[in-house]
Amino acid sequence: MSSRVRAPVRLWRHRRIGEGTEAAARLTGEGRWMELIWEGLREAVRMMAQRDPLVMDAAWRSLWVSSTAVGLATAAGLPIGTLLAGRGGMAARAVIVAMRTAMAVPTVFVGVVCFALFSRRGPLGGLELLYTPWAIVAGEFLLAWPIVVAISHGAVASLDPRVEETARVLGAGPLRRWLTQLSEARTGVALAVLTAFARCVTELGIAVIVGGNIKYRTRTLSTATALETSRGDFGRALAMGVILLAIALAAAVTIGRLSRSRSG
Repeated sequence: MSSRVRAPVRLWRHRRIGEGTEAAARLTGEGRWMELIWEGLREAVRMMAQRDPLVMDAAWRSLWVSSTAVGLATAAGLPIGTLLAGRGGMAARAVIVAMRTAMAVPTVFVGVVCFALFSRRGPLGGLELLYTPWAIVAGEFLLAWPIVVAISHGAVASLDPRVEETARVLGAGPLRRWLTQLSEARTGVALAVLTAFARCVTELGIAVIVGGNIKYRTRTLSTATALETSRGDFGRALAMGVILLAIALAAAVTIGRLSRSRSG
């Protein structure tokens, strides 16, 4: 491309950038962003009151997918966390360090791993789970499992050793002793479950990569929010985000109360 052609192109780009900057400044200066927020709040209330099909479908799917994943992760993680709490060897400490590290793994990485597993050429491709809700459940299970293991381990490890000793003296078997430990550490266990749920219900990477954001099939509140934002429908996107925020806030408040009661 000649310099004679490049100059108008650069001039046009600078003009467009300048117009966008001026528009953003006007938006901020005039307080329009507050109007946008209130519009989103009103839209959220309206859609919930009218039981908007898209919103209700996405909200219901977000709740059941995350609840199922966390339920499976709890069933698989609590025994491991409790078992590791009773062991003080190098291997047990290495596993816990690995679990705590996995708690910070980006959701897009988990999504890519699940995509490789469930794709047609993957080892689990024959199950045909890709772009189904169960693929999202599998991904969120991998996201929630280390959280449950790590936090439940900390809760059980902090118990008075006399709890298990007393149960053993009274003739309790392994299962009964395990249930006694969980009962004594119930606040920490609930904290682990709620933390895992909050992490899963707000994630985006797994739902997009292995779910595909398919309408009335795999669309969740987080993927719907991203979609409406890309479409430019900021009111609807903000409404979806407000509903998702309300769910996450309820979990966060409960986690905070449990943490205070545990420390107290």
